[in-house]
Amino acid sequence: MDQQQLAGRIRAFRKLKGYTQNELSEKLGVSVAVLGAVERGTRKAEPRLLREIADALGIDKEELNGTEGGN
Repeated sequence: MDQQQLAGRIRAFRKLKGYTQNELSEKLGVSVAVLGAVERGTRKAEPRLLREIADALGIDKEELNGTEGGN
């Protein structure tokens, strides 16, 4: 999955779960600017941050990456 696709999935799951960027960034302990850059695909999220995003959204990291079910 390329960076833009991942960015779109992060944004879509955040909205689906009802979080604003501000709310999710506070939950993650990162700035809104960092989260916004990750959601725009202009900043690559480190694996640790991806795990934290998935945990905060209540989903598996594989689901976030679009690899659930062996895809």
